[in-house]
Amino acid sequence: MKLPVMSSEGKELRSLEVDDSVFGIKPNQAVLHQAFVTQRNNQRAGTASTKTRGMVQGSTRKMRMQKYTGRARHGGIRAPIFVGGGIVFGPQPRDFGIAINKKMRRLAIRSALSGKVADGELIVIDELSFKAPKTREVLRILHNVGIERSALIVTGQPDRTVLASARNIQKTKVLPAAYLNVADMLNHRHLLMTEEAIKVAEGLWGRKRADARPSGRAAPAAPAAEAPTRRRAKPEVAAAPAAKVDAPEAPKRRRGKAEAPPEVAAAPAEAPAPEKKPQARRAPAAAGPAAEKPARPRAGTAKTPAKQAETPKKPARRAKASAEAEPPAAKPRARARKPKPAE
Repeated sequence: MKLPVMSSEGKELRSLEVDDSVFGIKPNQAVLHQAFVTQRNNQRAGTASTKTRGMVQGSTRKMRMQKYTGRARHGGIRAPIFVGGGIVFGPQPRDFGIAINKKMRRLAIRSALSGKVADGELIVIDELSFKAPKTREVLRILHNVGIERSALIVTGQPDRTVLASARNIQKTKVLPAAYLNVADMLNHRHLLMTEEAIKVAEGLWGRKRADARPSGRAAPAAPAAEAPTRRRAKPEVAAAPAAKVDAPEAPKRRRGKAEAPPEVAAAPAEAPAPEKKPQARRAPAAAGPAAEKPARPRAGTAKTPAKQAETPKKPARRAKASAEAEPPAAKPRARARKPKPAE
């Protein structure tokens, strides 16, 4: 896309090739609105504050009796219905800040620039330079390029002279290109940019840098081809000696247990001792007529002699040691109470 470059006298000097990704896209209205609302909200201080009935100065004593006065029921004098009382649901200090993605902010700036170009409200001037701050010179330039309403003047770098020359003009603002934003572009009718500001805008929000234009800059040299790396040769494995054909193959030996070292002599194996069978302890025979009777086997548990021979004997349980059967102790008799003498 090409834009005409104007002089301070209002004459067209030449045409300037600009980046279509910055000045030639279709404006995104939704993103523009979101970026505008975000910027305006972030400019709010959020310091408005009021006092409720608990913050104002005054007594909390009940004004009069609840009944029997014929008048309205009231509590403290700090109620909101009284003069000097608290404010109901008043503003309190808060943060109105809203966050927006970086890609959306960049898209909004490109959309605003493209919209200005599409509406014919973007004017490119060759330069703005003054020896001394003169408001009359700025008014003359704005009149020559056809700007009669509000204007946003954008320079490449911060210029104190241009700022001092235009700050006394109503509805006119001066900004460097790096501080270009959506709210200022939408609040002003015309956008006056210098050639340097166009390059800065392309470098900040364009696809390619401003210095990477095809005019006069040589393409970077191709990198030198790297030499192919040599692979290490694998070490040759020595050939195994040929096996004899006549000799039969030896049988594979199984892996045995680890043998004891030859220095220590192996101890002679001793014959295993015969296992001793556990003997059942006999209960001591109870003397006298109080000897315990042998327990009867339960019904259905009697074993045949063949089964008794097969099953091993279990060790007998320890019998109760009772040498003599002691008779049960007699309970003491209760004493009979004597009748009380009659009085």
